[in-house]
Amino acid sequence: MKKFMWFILALIALFILIANIGPLILLGVSVFLLYLIFKQFIKSPSTAGKVFWVIVGLIVLSIAVSNIYAVLGLVAIYFLYFIYQKWQEDKSISFNKNTSTAK
Repeated sequence: MKKFMWFILALIALFILIANIGPLILLGVSVFLLYLIFKQFIKSPSTAGKVFWVIVGLIVLSIAVSNIYAVLGLVAIYFLYFIYQKWQEDKSISFNKNTSTAK
């Protein structure tokens, strides 16, 4: 029964992950673009260039914030990893070998 419950929880987490795969990808791309925009902002020598990069950064930041619910997908990934670890823990069987040497 315990394994069945873990299996059902893993299926639920998998469905949550599948439902959030698109927002996860978009969140990752927008965070990467924010990093690149920040680097360009730091490199820009002119004030007009800095203003441009701030405006572009705010647009990309709004995309990232609109996909913040993709964090549920990250929680689902962590939960699947946790379930996998529990499943492997249940599989491992240890045999204690009691060896005594008689002299």
